Amino acid sequence: MTNWVGRTAVEIAAAVRDKQVTPREVVAEHLARIERLDGRVGAFRTVRTQAALREADEVGARGDLAELPLAGVPVAVKDNLAVRGESTRNGSAATPDAPAEHDHVTVARLRAAGAVVVGLTNVPELCVFGTTEGVHGTSRNPWDLSRTAGGSSGGSAAAVAAGMVPIALGNDGMGSLRIPAANCGLVTIKPGRGVVPAGIGEGDWFGMAENGPLATTVADARLMLSVLADGGFGGVRPAAGDASATPATSGTSATSAPSGTSATRRIALSLRSPIAGAVVTKPYVSAAREAAGLLMKAGHQVRRADPPYPQSLGLTALAHWTAGTSVDARGLDPRLLTRRTRVHAALGRRFVGRVRSGSAREALRRRLEPFFDEYDVLLTPALARRSPRVVPWHERGWLRNIAANSSYSPMTPPWNLTGWPAMAVPLGTLPSGAPCAVQLVGRPGAEAELLDLAGQLERMRPWERTAPLG
Repeated sequence: MTNWVGRTAVEIAAAVRDKQVTPREVVAEHLARIERLDGRVGAFRTVRTQAALREADEVGARGDLAELPLAGVPVAVKDNLAVRGESTRNGSAATPDAPAEHDHVTVARLRAAGAVVVGLTNVPELCVFGTTEGVHGTSRNPWDLSRTAGGSSGGSAAAVAAGMVPIALGNDGMGSLRIPAANCGLVTIKPGRGVVPAGIGEGDWFGMAENGPLATTVADARLMLSVLADGGFGGVRPAAGDASATPATSGTSATSAPSGTSATRRIALSLRSPIAGAVVTKPYVSAAREAAGLLMKAGHQVRRADPPYPQSLGLTALAHWTAGTSVDARGLDPRLLTRRTRVHAALGRRFVGRVRSGSAREALRRRLEPFFDEYDVLLTPALARRSPRVVPWHERGWLRNIAANSSYSPMTPPWNLTGWPAMAVPLGTLPSGAPCAVQLVGRPGAEAELLDLAGQLERMRPWERTAPLG
């Protein structure tokens, strides 16, 4: 009997469409793996065992099964997006336990494409921090169970890395897709503003938060993004049954060309932390340098160049980070929030007016736009250091959380502030054997361009797709 655990979403969907396997068989195998492993990993807040099997049968009975790009593919959903019939707890004891009446639009699009939601994944409270633990569970990195999976899409990343699902839905307001993807050896892309519907909390953290895919391969990330974007990024959605179909490259670069061509990209390699005081450690520097070398071999122009980050970037990021939390915390009982969240939200209240104006984000865009006129893509380390150890961070003080988060994940916030697309791509390993990763950043509309470059890295430096948990 074929084992469908560990297979890609592209492979599973093709087999279901060809009637080689039923959606129920695929979903049942993944549910069995969740039952066997999640006690060690902590990816899920809730698992929809019976509902998922019932919905798998409904997918199998659809008259348009042969046309579904995600036919029968099990998917996990981050617990800050509504899934019909399930509560959305957002990692908190202060949120209501009432079931959602409707799916979030991204969940609805995945289901319309044939995916089956097997569960909702753990997040830190209100999705604030870059480690995932709290009253509903702790998500560990499947490659190193002593370390956090990252956050805030930590549960979704852990579920994919552990082979519990081939793809998962998360979102990213200050790095919340790229941080756990980098920790767990996954491919992700934070799309630019407006590519995928957001609708995350109260105002999407002032427009900085975006929904996106977590996957083990570039092809799966591309396919899932095309479904989430309803065919709206870089051209057309890949057709069902054509795993090689690729959207046309978007962007305004003079060197932009359709995906799959040998267009030369102008790539800037930067090893500098955007946030003053954070030090990028050797494994992440080495990974970025190796990626630069691979892209040069692929024919691209790569130069060392640092974006003109303002010295005030750290304070700007902190103001937006805390202000977003203060808005999300409105109406919740503060007595049920953890102390770190209460302090974060209280600090942010004084910044809301200034942040809401958008002036700081617009100034940052204007400052960085000339750099992206000179270069098509920015290549950086994805993180500055490996993720923190698994401890009850939600029970620790606010300053300790801020220090831990800022020191290991300073590379991601600028691209939420600008609203430009950014990816995390696995490359290399840490001394512990856990994955290392790089970040690719592009101008608005460059999602397909980034995916093309990530695909080249994948072909030249393949990575292990699933953690060896047995």
